[in-house]
Amino acid sequence: MSRRAWLLFATMCIIWGLPYLMIRVAVGALHPVTLVFFRTGLAGLLLLPIAAARDELRPLLRRWAPLLAYTVAEISVPWLLLSSAEQRVSSSLSALMIAAVPLVTAILLREHLGGRRLLGLGIGFAGVAALVGLDASGVGLRPLLELAGVVLGYALGPIILSRRLADLPSLGVVTASLLLAAVAYAPAAALALPASLPPARVLLSVVGLAVVCTAVGFVVFFALIAEIGPVRATVITYINPAVATVLGVVLLREPLTAGMVSGFVLVIAGSLLATRRQRPRPALAA
Repeated sequence: MSRRAWLLFATMCIIWGLPYLMIRVAVGALHPVTLVFFRTGLAGLLLLPIAAARDELRPLLRRWAPLLAYTVAEISVPWLLLSSAEQRVSSSLSALMIAAVPLVTAILLREHLGGRRLLGLGIGFAGVAALVGLDASGVGLRPLLELAGVVLGYALGPIILSRRLADLPSLGVVTASLLLAAVAYAPAAALALPASLPPARVLLSVVGLAVVCTAVGFVVFFALIAEIGPVRATVITYINPAVATVLGVVLLREPLTAGMVSGFVLVIAGSLLATRRQRPRPALAA
């Protein structure tokens, strides 16, 4: 990769490793619905002038149904479930659990599951079992189900995007999805506003989530895709959880256990095996 590609890649690994830390801080004073509303609304408003100037919103009108499905699967439901789960689960463990997204994607795509992919799925889900059994056994069933919903949504979103919205402008799709989610959550967020102004670190976390992790994050991600392609860009999926774990341990003093380390290694190894495409045989290639 070029120097610019490496810079974009490293930037994305950090930007999308930050949300778990910021969500953990923000939900200490804000209801999850309110947090999602401010995150989607502010980010959508920041991206709206760019998308409008590029005329990337008008083509979306004829695809409102898949756009709505993408919004629900990728943003509305996962971001609410993740914010709710992090009221009870550490940011580190949340990030490591969500590292299982490539495994679920491999299953949903129903691609040919040869021996290598089956082995990868087995190893990956053994890692999830290690995380749940060794480190999440005392957190309760609800946050685990919420994180499972996040994983499922994050796996479904890109599939909908690639199959039904791939020919539409990416920035327009994201901007419209953010604004749709904000409008949907506005009534509930108004009812859940805190009685007093939250602490400064909570406000900074909300702004950071909206501006850095969402608005800037998507712009940088699209630039990375343009530079190295969508397949190679998804490698950040394997690094974001590690970044989030380091931030949680260092800044929030969250525990780093043997179960977290071993589970993460198994999940990443399994994901690489389960999602790596096999090279065609010489005869078939010819």
